[in-house]
Amino acid sequence: MTNREIAELCLRDEAESILSLILQLDEQFDNVVELILNCHGKVIVTGVGKSGHIGAKIASTLSSTGTPAFYVNPLDFYHGDLGVITHADIVIAISNSGQTDDLLRFIPFLTEENIPLVAMTGNPDSLLARNSNYHLSIAINREACPLNLAPTNSTTATLALGDALACALMKQRHFGERDFAKYHPGGSLGKRLLTKACDVMHREDLPVITPETLMGDAIIHVSKGRLGMCVVVENEKILGIITDGDIRRAMQSQKEKFFYVPVSNVMTRSPKCVGPETKISEIQRVLQENKIHAVLVLDDRDCLLGIVDSFSCAL
Repeated sequence: MTNREIAELCLRDEAESILSLILQLDEQFDNVVELILNCHGKVIVTGVGKSGHIGAKIASTLSSTGTPAFYVNPLDFYHGDLGVITHADIVIAISNSGQTDDLLRFIPFLTEENIPLVAMTGNPDSLLARNSNYHLSIAINREACPLNLAPTNSTTATLALGDALACALMKQRHFGERDFAKYHPGGSLGKRLLTKACDVMHREDLPVITPETLMGDAIIHVSKGRLGMCVVVENEKILGIITDGDIRRAMQSQKEKFFYVPVSNVMTRSPKCVGPETKISEIQRVLQENKIHAVLVLDDRDCLLGIVDSFSCAL
């Protein structure tokens, strides 16, 4: 087999393992979602080896989508870290075999303290599954590894089920874009969702002309303004805009008369406008839907405050 054929087989194997989880979903999944929704503490995720790496990612995803969670190495539990678990918490233990000693050893502590245990295993008859309050199956037929040894399908399936759990919780919590931005203030998404028009708009030396301005002069103003447009204003009232597109169309239709035509004859009379508090994410939507490159920012008296173009939105 070629390298690409091996890669294709691996990807197909892992995709089929994820799809096989759909048939394994049952009321246990619903119960775990409800358990976490009603949790007043934290979700503590634990696992050994590759399961631990996957557990850390699941905990991170939960935390960033509205469910306080963190990962703890089970080996640390036996050296004082059991103290992080409170009666308000939930523990999710991950083990494909369900027989991992390091996970089984702290079950008596959880039982004694009446702390709910959710097991994610590939074996519903394992000790971990039988001694848990809830069991989520991550069973697969085989690993994608040619030797059927290295965790491949099993870790992919576990990660996918963790994502499914996070998605269900997000929906139940009505977790939206603003919530996501709150937990990701340093990312581009957070900036888009929190940044307002007033934060990025051009406000100095705005290209403003009157409706009597001739197109020959308007071209000069458009060029100097460096925004590809001019705003047509009379008595502080916005009448329209002149864009590069308006100029090209006017040149084609007016020909030799072009330079002497007043902008009021060719301007776009219904420019898209927003308020200073409008989020950049909303402005991007307006730009994309209308296939334009700029919007006007107006105050509550419909007076021009600034202009936001597509470059301003590129956070």
